[in-house]
Amino acid sequence: MKLNIRGEKTKITASMKNYAEEKMQKLDKYLENSDEVGGTVLFKVYGPKQIIEVTIPLKNYTLRIEEEGEDFYAIVDTSVDKLERQIIKNKKRINNKKRPSRADFVLDFLEAEDLEENKNKIVKRKTVELKPMDEEEAILQMELIDHDFYMFKNIETDKIAVVYKRKHNDYGLIEEE
Repeated sequence: MKLNIRGEKTKITASMKNYAEEKMQKLDKYLENSDEVGGTVLFKVYGPKQIIEVTIPLKNYTLRIEEEGEDFYAIVDTSVDKLERQIIKNKKRINNKKRPSRADFVLDFLEAEDLEENKNKIVKRKTVELKPMDEEEAILQMELIDHDFYMFKNIETDKIAVVYKRKHNDYGLIEEE
C-alpha cells in the first residue's frame, strides 16, 4: 500500500513516518492488489491531544478511522487494530455472494471462529414530520431534544437536510441533491 503521511500543525519525523508505514502494511493481507492501493494518514496536534486520521479509498469501499490520544505510536497501533477489526467484522457484508464484483478484500485465510457475527440490525423505526425551518432553528431544536442530529426541511433551499454535531463542538449539514 502506498501511503501519504503528513502532519497538520506538526512536523512528521522520518521515524514517525517509518513506524506508520510499517504498521499500516499489516493491512496489505486484506487488500486485493495492495500495491495499487493508496491511503492517507493525517496527524494533527491540538494542545496535548494528538489525532490521527487514516483514510484508505478502495474501488467500492472506503476504510476510515480517526483516533486520538497522547502518544503518536500508541494511536497508530490502535488505529491499525481498529481498521483490521472493521474489515473482519464486516466480512459478510463485504463479500456478499449476491455482489461478488464488489469484493475489495481478500479474507479467505480467516477461520470462521475469527469472525464476529455481524449483530447490526434495526431495532427501532420512527417517522418524523419534516418542518420547514432554517439551519439555526434546526440546531436549536437538536440541542433542545439533546440529540446528535436533527432532520428538517430547509426553508431556504426547500430540500431535506440533516444537521449534526461534529467533534470539537461544531456542526455539519447534509442536504439532498
